[in-house]
Amino acid sequence: MQLRMNNVHKFYGEGDNRVEVLRGINCEVNDGEICVLLGPSGSGKSTLLNIIGGIESADEGCIDIGEDCTSDMSENDLTLYRRDHLGFVFQFYNLIPNLTVKENIEVCAYLSKEPLEINELLKTLGLYEHKDKLPSQLSGGQQQRCAIGRALVKNPAILLCDEPTGALDYRTSKEILALIELINQKYHNTIIIVTHNNAISGMAHRVLKMHDGQIVSNSMNHAVISAKDLDW
Repeated sequence: MQLRMNNVHKFYGEGDNRVEVLRGINCEVNDGEICVLLGPSGSGKSTLLNIIGGIESADEGCIDIGEDCTSDMSENDLTLYRRDHLGFVFQFYNLIPNLTVKENIEVCAYLSKEPLEINELLKTLGLYEHKDKLPSQLSGGQQQRCAIGRALVKNPAILLCDEPTGALDYRTSKEILALIELINQKYHNTIIIVTHNNAISGMAHRVLKMHDGQIVSNSMNHAVISAKDLDW
């Protein structure tokens, strides 16, 4: 499902304190691409991801996903948009502590009309042997795998990942990036990864570089590097 950002502006504050954090974003991300949204802290990348995700609204412009435009959506429409089209992966896992791995993933399966098969997904995630464990019994990498499974089980058209390796060590970060790569290849989701780590852009089909609320570079990566071969 193609994603289009049309002249997106976002402001915070009022009066003399009013700050423009997104300054007219125009871009397309094609169906099935891995897109890295790269930039330093304060560049606007997480704000843009939140607007794509319907968590925040644009003050001007809109996000088009397929034939739908977010600026035309009511709050109820936005809820359905998030439920039907999007999966979210964050830096911190936000798992339900008293539910098992399988149960944490199943919670979101009930939101979908066509969820992925749970046991097959657990095997893809490398969590099948851990499916009956609680989050407290898992490593950080395993918890992030569970969080990815929770987002993915709905079979969303677009997977939004906000610094998905930010809380992980180098080795585990590469394992999670390899899992994201596998998910893209197996399920053909469009995946947007927000990061400040330039090395991660090597695994992307498209790299959007942001600075001061603008996309300053939109490039296609014609020599994609496997996630396992990334180095930083």
